[in-house]
Amino acid sequence: MFGTSQSRIVIIRLNRAGYEAVFVGGAVRDYLLGKEPTDIDIATSATPAQVKSVFLNTVDLGTEHGTVLVIESGEPIEVTTYRTEGMYSDNRRPDKVQFVTSLEEDLKRRDFTINALALRLNGEVVDPFNGRADLSSRTIRAVGHATERFNEDALRMIRAVRFVSVLGFQLETSTKESIACLSHKVKTLSVERIKTEFDKLFRGASAQHALQLIKETRLSGALPLYPVNHELWISSAPFRSPMEGWASLMVTGNFKASEVAHAYKLSNKERIFLQAVQHFYSVRQQRAYTIEDYYKSDVITLNVVEKLIVEVDGQNGIEEKTIEKSIARLPIHSKQDLAVRGQQLMCWTDKKSGKWLGESLQAIENAVLHQEISNDENAIKEWFLHEYQHKE
Repeated sequence: MFGTSQSRIVIIRLNRAGYEAVFVGGAVRDYLLGKEPTDIDIATSATPAQVKSVFLNTVDLGTEHGTVLVIESGEPIEVTTYRTEGMYSDNRRPDKVQFVTSLEEDLKRRDFTINALALRLNGEVVDPFNGRADLSSRTIRAVGHATERFNEDALRMIRAVRFVSVLGFQLETSTKESIACLSHKVKTLSVERIKTEFDKLFRGASAQHALQLIKETRLSGALPLYPVNHELWISSAPFRSPMEGWASLMVTGNFKASEVAHAYKLSNKERIFLQAVQHFYSVRQQRAYTIEDYYKSDVITLNVVEKLIVEVDGQNGIEEKTIEKSIARLPIHSKQDLAVRGQQLMCWTDKKSGKWLGESLQAIENAVLHQEISNDENAIKEWFLHEYQHKE
């Protein structure tokens, strides 16, 4: 049975009120592919006002575009009115939306045939554009004329190759040709939208094929940043995470972390991750990791670095288990793990806080890390008072 009990209740209540309501979108596609559906959406012949009249608990998400959030037994469910759309002068949003009562008219405005499917509560699949046949043949095909769909929203071209990556499908010939002709329109898109699609693309098992298509369809020339040596980037796919994909772009393109972060408006956390990869990649090109390297890094960062060392530089890499063991063997993993704090040092020496305190804690941290002393308060006190201070 498709959908949650709450989503089925929403459809039942809309039906009882005299309105048609069906499941639509990617969740239907995934269900027909035998995957666990997520982000379940409902489309209906009811207008937003009519939807709100049926349910007590609703939130307006964009009633001008027909979407109402229905809260049913605590579960939020998006319900959108059937609609047709006018011109897309900004290549993103329709200039005009008109509500309709025809499900087929609503499905006609969708991007690809595999997404233009609807599922009735009784299990009947509504498929006016042969989306099920394209699911069977593993094909990404635009609904109607591909040129019209991509002129409406240029992001659909990147979505097409994202679906290739995630689903392992092929691009239908005319759809691919239309992308090649209109690829320049990607320059009109906001970087944030492009970045979101690439995050999803990088998660796909067929990311290598998708990146190859980005080059073949000339989308590469319209992107904010793309490596000259694109074959090297393509060969480094698939990726275990979106951040591995961004790190691979950085290294294969010989870009700085700051360049990638700026071009694709990465978050501060993502920028810091790329900076760490950039640093340790440079280290590994020259030598093996030291205790300090393991201490200052983490398993995820070093695993990404090792993949790049193998696939980009052709060097022998360090296995993940070796990295994990090396980090696990460290006596401490941060300064916070030390058995002493500055307050104890001031008590031991009867000194006030000052530059000496930070230097002393740094020395203790280094001694514990290199196992010159154990991470024990008494052992640290003995070493600090009789060896470290004596040297000073």
